[in-house]
Order: sequence, then structure tokens, then C-alpha cells
Amino acid sequence: MEQDSVDSGAQIDPLSNPFASLDSLSPDLSSLNDLAMRGAWRSILEKVSRSRSLDLLKQPHHHLTYLSFNVLALSKLRRFADANSELESLQDLDGSDYRYETYPKVYPGRSGSMVPFSLRWIHCIIPIKLGRRNEGLDRLYKLLDLVREKLEERKSNSREESLREWKRRELLVINTIIGDHLFHKEFSVCLDLIRNLLSGDCLGLDAFLLSELGYIQLQIGDLDGAKGSFSQVEGIADKEKSIKLMNLVSRNKALIYLVGKDYVSAVREYEECMERDHTDAVAINNKAICLMYLRDLSDSIKVLENSLERVPTVTLNETLVVNLCSMYELAYVNHAEIKKTLSNWIARVAPDDFDSSCTRI
Repeated sequence: MEQDSVDSGAQIDPLSNPFASLDSLSPDLSSLNDLAMRGAWRSILEKVSRSRSLDLLKQPHHHLTYLSFNVLALSKLRRFADANSELESLQDLDGSDYRYETYPKVYPGRSGSMVPFSLRWIHCIIPIKLGRRNEGLDRLYKLLDLVREKLEERKSNSREESLREWKRRELLVINTIIGDHLFHKEFSVCLDLIRNLLSGDCLGLDAFLLSELGYIQLQIGDLDGAKGSFSQVEGIADKEKSIKLMNLVSRNKALIYLVGKDYVSAVREYEECMERDHTDAVAINNKAICLMYLRDLSDSIKVLENSLERVPTVTLNETLVVNLCSMYELAYVNHAEIKKTLSNWIARVAPDDFDSSCTRI
């Protein structure tokens, strides 16, 4: 929940100092962060409500930080109308109420916005979740303009670490925009966005952007273009030799095999991923799907069940569970009982935001 502040003084910024503790930023912030990491979103709502009722939030940025966690928790629990009500209470995020210089006694020598970037991002997402797509997209593109303005400022000031952080934010916003356009099959917009980003300095993230470009090219039937993008990814991975990039290359190769319905070769690529990293959820899920296409339902079910047993915190997601339940329905007459057992186990271990309806009981 980092604020997008600008420090105009020579003093150390207490809100961006990497050596400061979380609790020095806002009361008991480390506890909120821990709850979020564990997916305990209902506990976050209770904690925020209690802190507000006990008047524990003394400074303006305390209120914004806690509101950000509250809106995030409501969104995770799919209570988008409630999250929207919280956001509307803020009115203008760029208003003077949310700037440090408005409170010189509280924040001496500081200027700029105290609004957490994550809150700005959620402010864009909520309208889309409520069916107001144009409003949400307008906000996302305005946020992208803001991010790029901040990037230019940091380039001119040679603030390398801050530049990297804002570059990550640019990627987050663009990926959010691309996700929405992909959902509505607006592929040309997605291609333009990625190519524009690739033409700049992507700070070592080129391989993942190139892979994303390849995925879109596959969706529009440009197999040669996708192979070209994936080939560039392979060249980057050959230089860096990291497990993450090696697995990315293998997953890209597997996609090409999938397009050609060569499921055996695709399984081999996914197995190599799993040997390098047994928590690669994409490889696990896709290997199981390939085995299902090969009519090996027994092994495909084992792949998913074993992953849930060994690394539930990584592999427990709705997509994998939907696929596993589909396999149960194909393989077993008593699939309702088996899915009920799975559902009961999920209820014990899943985070609060897990959508239990994916078991289709």
C-alpha cells in the first residue's frame, strides 16, 4: 500500500524509507499486511471497523491506508457495491484533502499526494465490476497518463529505484487494460499497447511482455508471429538462465504444441517445468488438461490432486478446481460425493475470497 508521494525536502521520507517498519507508517499495519497475505479478508474488515470505532487512526494518511485495505477486502469478497460506497466517500482523489502540503504541521517539508497507488488502481477497477466499463476504462487510461508523467519526472531526476517502481506500476495498469480488452476480444488494441511498451525501456521484463504478445498473436491466428515472439523470449532466457525464464520458454513451446494438437510433446514441456519448479501452477494445470485430451483421465486427476495436496497455497485456484471437477464428472459415476469431499476440504484451507461455487455441487 505504498503512497505515490513526492518528497520535496532533504529529510528521509518515512512513507517510502525501506528501513522503516510497516507499523511506523500506520497503526498495526504489519498485522493488516499479514492478514492480506493469508487471504483473511473478513478479518481485515473487522480490524478496520474496530480501529475506526476506537479512533486509533490519528493522521490523514492513516485513514487512507486503512480505507485502501478495506476497499481491497470488500473487492476480494466480491462486495463491489460496498467497495464503491467507500470510494465515493473520498470524492476527488486529487483534491487538496489528500495532499501532504495541506497539513504542514503534521507533515513538515513534504508535498504531493498521500493516496496509495493501490487505491487509485482499485478506483479504476470497481466501475468495471459494476458494469460501468467505459467509466472504468477512462479511469485506467487517466491513471496510465499519471504513471507515465511520474516516469518522465524520475528519468529527469535520475531516481533509479523510484523509476523501477513506477515502471512496475505502468506494467500493472497496462496489463489491467489489456485484460479488459482481451475479454471483449479487442485484440488490435492489446497488440498496440504491448508493442508500445516493448518499444521503451522495460527494465528486464521484456521476456514476459514478449510472451504476452505471443499469446495474443495465437488468439488471432498469427502462428508465425507467435513463434517469432517466443523465439525472442528463448534468446533472453539463454542469457539469463533463471528457472522462471526457462519455465516461461517451456510453457511457450507447449502452447505451440497445443495449437498443433501434439499433446504428448506439450506434456513433456510441462513436466520439465515441474521438475525445475514443482509449484508452477500453470504447468501443473495445463499438463492435466493435455492428459485429459489424451484420454488419460486417471493420470490427469492425479496430477491436480497431488498438486493440491503438496502445494495448496500455490495451486488452489478456481480454474484448477473447475478443471478437476470436470474430470471427476467425466471419470466417476459418484462424482457428486467426490466433489462434496473436495468442497469440504477447500472450506477448511482456502482464503476468504475463494469462490466455492466453482465445485459445481
